[in-house]
Amino acid sequence: MQATIDAVAFDLDGLMFDTEALFFRVACETLEARGGRFTAEMMAAMIGRRAVEAGHVLQTMSGIDADPAELLADVRERYLAVLDTDAAPTPGLLALLDRLENRRLPKAVATSSRRAHAERLLAGHGLRDRFAFVLGSEDVERGKPEPEIYLKAAEGFGVAPESLMVLEDSPAGVAAARAAGAFVVAVPHTHSVAEGLGLADLIVPRLDAPALLARLGS
Repeated sequence: MQATIDAVAFDLDGLMFDTEALFFRVACETLEARGGRFTAEMMAAMIGRRAVEAGHVLQTMSGIDADPAELLADVRERYLAVLDTDAAPTPGLLALLDRLENRRLPKAVATSSRRAHAERLLAGHGLRDRFAFVLGSEDVERGKPEPEIYLKAAEGFGVAPESLMVLEDSPAGVAAARAAGAFVVAVPHTHSVAEGLGLADLIVPRLDAPALLARLGS
């Protein structure tokens, strides 16, 4: 018998906001300006990872002769320049937040990005007050796919990990939530397809999918 869901933790990038598509666009622009090429394979290797790992992947797979941190900083500068205008909430997000609030289920964000990035996105869309707390990359020693961030989320809520629902879009994030013992819901998209999310307990096309809402109860 599945445990009752007592709290919900959201990943951020690609799950709540279409920032993965935005990142892909600016990464293509950045590498092209340096004589390189950004590919879907590189994106797949970076998605869901902290900056320290993502920068290494970017430099290694692109073959560009640059410090990984410098290269990633170049992408990040371009990304932040358009973040406030070009990142939109993903389909079904607001409906799911409403459902969770109707059910009085507490919510948090647990992201591989820096906490300031999450706070900026949430505040910019008027959503920060709808979440009890935000965990970012600086809050853990071991990033996804390690389970630390979701174990901390469960602890923050004061619930058992088995009573935590985690919403994710990346293989690393799904693996982290699974290892924590949470109930894992995956939402695939162009840059993270369903075939890589097989460890999830439930895969849905969007955040207000009937199968997800049904799991939360009426």
